Amino acid sequence: MNIRYRVELEEDERQVLEALVGGGSRSVRRVKRAQILLAAAGGQPDDVIATTVQAGTSTVYRTKRRFVEESLEAALSEDPRPGGQRKLTGSEEALLIATACSTPPKGRARWTLALLADAVVAVTPHAQISRHTIGRRLAENDLKPWQQKMWCVPKIDAEYVARMEDVLDLYTRPPVPGTAVLCVDESPRQLIGEVRSTTPAAPGRAARQDDEYRRNGTANVFLAVDAHRPWRGAKVTARRTAVDFATWMRDLVDGPYAASDRIQVVLDNLSTHTAAAFYETFAPDEARRVLRKLEFHYVPKHASWLNMVEIEIGVLARQCLARRIPDLDTLTREVDAWRVARNAAGAAITWMFGVEQARTKLGHAYPAREDAAREPAA
Repeated sequence: MNIRYRVELEEDERQVLEALVGGGSRSVRRVKRAQILLAAAGGQPDDVIATTVQAGTSTVYRTKRRFVEESLEAALSEDPRPGGQRKLTGSEEALLIATACSTPPKGRARWTLALLADAVVAVTPHAQISRHTIGRRLAENDLKPWQQKMWCVPKIDAEYVARMEDVLDLYTRPPVPGTAVLCVDESPRQLIGEVRSTTPAAPGRAARQDDEYRRNGTANVFLAVDAHRPWRGAKVTARRTAVDFATWMRDLVDGPYAASDRIQVVLDNLSTHTAAAFYETFAPDEARRVLRKLEFHYVPKHASWLNMVEIEIGVLARQCLARRIPDLDTLTREVDAWRVARNAAGAAITWMFGVEQARTKLGHAYPAREDAAREPAA
């Protein structure tokens, strides 16, 4: 019976099959059918093909038959598979979805698969419904009622827009000689010590770290990124008070930016990020001397994405801080080593979002206004 379906390939068909078998992201069944056709074209018998490809002889037979009677694509395509009858009717599925989107029962923080199954059983003729059925129907509708996400939704008003466009203008306008644009922020860190020493990695064995650890306190990492050149500064402190902030800013003013006439500082609305911090820390004359070189530009509330330094804090966390660091001295050494290496590599942030892009992308959220034409005065 199988001799009737002899596979003879044209050159373009062979190329298609060889490309399928050659690799890439392909359906496993599609690749197996391609292997079957190539083997059949080479004259191999069905039982040998089935063993080699690890498929049933009926699959080999059907693939050859569809190639001969229909087409190459028909032989490679997936046959529709009959499935069992769905447990829930359309109206019952709608009821499940409505229930999953409603408030959970009193005394329960959220819906679970078991709770939903019981709720559907209570209002339908079904004697029982498995949690697997409930889970599949929820997955089809991309519903996970046991999950909640915390989301900070900013209020986009005139103040938000004014601050946003002010910061974006600093990023995108050409640098001004003698003026620097510096993005600053801080990142609190936990100091975590080992209870037992880590076993280092060895050939054939991953490093082993004990699941018990000791909390050794907290620390803080100040970070600054220059918006117009590949430079960043960092300082580790035990705290992040107004005094720490003012002292760090003076370090920048008198150190890396001593030659700058003005430093335009982009920062968030933390209570320590104010001019008052300098008068809390220094004598009035010293506070005024430092502040003469600083010009603060605050990002809108709930808009940390506008502060370029947030990108660099993420890089620092991934490349350096994603591990247990036991004490302040170790944290200082590690952060300094990371900073020096990243500056030496010339790593920079390319900011592509300006005022015009903001007006295009966020125009619908801008405050409503009336553009009234002014008549020239008589």
